[in-house]
Amino acid sequence: MKYLSQSACRRWLVFSLMALFCGASAAGELVKVPTRPDIITNVFWHETPNAKATVLIFTGGGGGFGRIENGLPTSGNFLVRSAQHWIDEGFNYVVFGKPTDMPDLDFAIRVSEPHLRDIDSVLMWLKTKTRTPIWMVGTSRGTISTVYALTHLKDPQIAGGVLTASVVSYKKVGAVPTQDLAKITVPMLVFHHEQDACEICRPYEVPTVMRGLNNAPIKKLMMVNGGANPTGPACEAQHYHGFIGMEREAVASIAQWIRQPTQ
Repeated sequence: MKYLSQSACRRWLVFSLMALFCGASAAGELVKVPTRPDIITNVFWHETPNAKATVLIFTGGGGGFGRIENGLPTSGNFLVRSAQHWIDEGFNYVVFGKPTDMPDLDFAIRVSEPHLRDIDSVLMWLKTKTRTPIWMVGTSRGTISTVYALTHLKDPQIAGGVLTASVVSYKKVGAVPTQDLAKITVPMLVFHHEQDACEICRPYEVPTVMRGLNNAPIKKLMMVNGGANPTGPACEAQHYHGFIGMEREAVASIAQWIRQPTQ
């Protein structure tokens, strides 16, 4: 399939946004963002009053964020079920969903040109909604998307990145250590649970990520413990891999670092 050039795609997107989204409400809503010709990507957008920063969330698994109920998404993913905590911390809260031609954001898709185009287009749309610093935050398979975006997209409004429960196994396409981490030039937080038992996210492999972030001006590894009552498979969101039972504590720690990044 042939894609438009980046400049042509940007021009097309600007006109599409002007036609579809001028004057739209910006709090707790599903937004359908045109990201490639004839392709729409679902985005959840919650504008927080007086926000000092925005978190752009990349979920794990096959992506998505579930239905919107009572103004919030319903997925059990760690970064989604913690939505209210992010909002309470004073951030604009945005979740990257799925494009209409990708029902499942698998490993290889997350390091593909179409996926990058979708992220870039969502970022462009987001910049029409807020001038706050944007932090890209991913969990599990979403860390692949986060890193791919940060290594390819250079925008002054991107303030930094956060990787939670990173995919670190070299066996997986797009695993964080296999990407060109030296291209990342913004502050980075790597946040991982000591008891993460997911076979592709083993804690002992996480330091390889830190070694690759040679050009990040600030980088921090937080290896945490806590939580309770893990259930289901070790790679799912209701286990330590998903910081079960410590969601508020985890978000608070990440939010504090975002507000004041330190080594």
